[in-house]
Amino acid sequence: MINKEIADALNSQMNFEMYSANIYMSMASWFDAKNLTGCANWMKIQYAEEMFHCTKFYNYINERGARVLIDGMPAPATEWDSPLAAFETALGHEQIVTSRINDLVAQAIEAKDHATVNFLQWFIGEQVEEEASVDGVIQQLKLME
Repeated sequence: MINKEIADALNSQMNFEMYSANIYMSMASWFDAKNLTGCANWMKIQYAEEMFHCTKFYNYINERGARVLIDGMPAPATEWDSPLAAFETALGHEQIVTSRINDLVAQAIEAKDHATVNFLQWFIGEQVEEEASVDGVIQQLKLME
């Protein structure tokens, strides 16, 4: 069984992944309203990825014998000044997610919870990919300025 502090931290991250999904869906809606369907589709794909991440945390918490707890979350922003601003917001958010995953790994190492350290390794690699993906779009948008 997983210790309470690790279970609480994993639940917090699972809920943050749901919040992340909401951010991306809000961005998709903004892009759709601007008839920027390619950007909207990119955000919808990110939404699905974040929900997949949420489900991975959900399943892991259950597998370790802890209770999954769904928290309330703040509403995401609904307006951005430009497509570039929206993608820069997405990058900043992914950097926060990366920091949170790194903190979870450090906490699991300190608790000598090797199963959780192993579980989180996938997310470390995923965050490298997430940040690179959104940064790539930012660089393309900057070329169009």
